[in-house]
Amino acid sequence: MTPRILLVEDEPSIAEIVDFALTSEGFAVVWRTLIGEAEAELAATPCDLAILDLGLPDGSGLELLKRLRRSSEMPVLILSARNAELDRVLGLELGADDYVTNPFSPRELAARVKAILKRAFRPQPDVDQPDPCPLPNGLVVDEIRAVIRFRHQRLDLTRYEYLLLKTLLAQPERVFSRAQLMDQVWPDPAASFERSVDTHIKTLRAKLRDIDPDHDPIRTHRGLGYSIRVRDGSP
Repeated sequence: MTPRILLVEDEPSIAEIVDFALTSEGFAVVWRTLIGEAEAELAATPCDLAILDLGLPDGSGLELLKRLRRSSEMPVLILSARNAELDRVLGLELGADDYVTNPFSPRELAARVKAILKRAFRPQPDVDQPDPCPLPNGLVVDEIRAVIRFRHQRLDLTRYEYLLLKTLLAQPERVFSRAQLMDQVWPDPAASFERSVDTHIKTLRAKLRDIDPDHDPIRTHRGLGYSIRVRDGSP
């Protein structure tokens, strides 16, 4: 089935470049210029990925991203002329899967879309497996269902939060540098900021505290990176 890409962009010249780059790679592109039009399109026909501009005539692309993340895990790529680090970090913190600045390479954009979709729709083995056993710190990864639980409660995670926590849990007590975590999680680490790791760790900690305010299984190693404690209270 041909992947459907929703493009929310009010500049025709940019939309034409994106449309050509993606249709040349076999994608079906649906172009909308307003947030209201985009939401109506998604309500009528689901898409596999959305590309959002930030400055739209009827509002901010970030507001649309917030609303999408309340009800959908559809991958989102931000395409914007805003290239400040703060804008990029905020977009990623709100749940975007990638952030591309304009001007951009059409071939690179298509490659990023492919990488995001490959990660998002990686097939899961069709087998029945028993529920995995939790670590002594109360965390458990269920890779078949792509969920992580803490104290028997399911964590509501974005894709990057899930992959970060899964990477840390795969080797408890190991200290991962920010660069190592980016290599494991981000489709194009060289195009992202190491601060993005800190931002996602911050939101992960907030979600863990919502379940158990007295314990933080993520340990910060100043100047080095992060690790997962095997047991509560371990140094």
